[in-house]
Amino acid sequence: MNNITLYGATYSVFTRIARLVLEEAEVGYRLIEVDIFDREALPPGYLDRHPFGKIPAFEHEGFRLFETDAIARYVIEGTGRTGLLPETPPGRARMTQIQRIVDNYAYPILVWGVYVEETRAEGAGALAAETVEQAHKVLAVLEELWEGPFLLRGGLSLADLWLAPVLTLFRCAPTGRALLSEFPELESWLQRLQARPSMRATRFPTELAPAG
Repeated sequence: MNNITLYGATYSVFTRIARLVLEEAEVGYRLIEVDIFDREALPPGYLDRHPFGKIPAFEHEGFRLFETDAIARYVIEGTGRTGLLPETPPGRARMTQIQRIVDNYAYPILVWGVYVEETRAEGAGALAAETVEQAHKVLAVLEELWEGPFLLRGGLSLADLWLAPVLTLFRCAPTGRALLSEFPELESWLQRLQARPSMRATRFPTELAPAG
């Protein structure tokens, strides 16, 4: 699989998920930075690639896609790297369940509710108690589903690649670090994931920034 272009941002959770799939599938690709928070700087014709103006978007030899799920499945099926998909129906169902937990609960609460709010100068120390409670609940649910050593017993899957970028950003916030320390299985899982070459190759700018 050659001539792949991914449109997205290095700060984006969902762009990183798509990049992780490409890295784990050992597929080369070109990343074109798209800052969706600066609409005037969007590449020409970008809204033709993603009519909702989000990221990532994907192109392979003229075939265009958006939505991270669709990109991931296209790459997996196009490369035959089906090892990222559990073999059994219960395993595939659990993987999908974790992906949707990440999309619908973990991402909005852990990233936007905690990381973004707490790392903004005006938001530091101002998290609502309800947000902290919701974050704790999300982590509790995810740790209960963890089977070890990966999220699913059969090995690395899309469930791991979906969750790792979210918890990575979450852990960059003081409250995130404190809450995650209450869930040792998830914390140790994240440390193992972060040692993978795919995770190291796709680090967020905030992970690369000098300490202090």
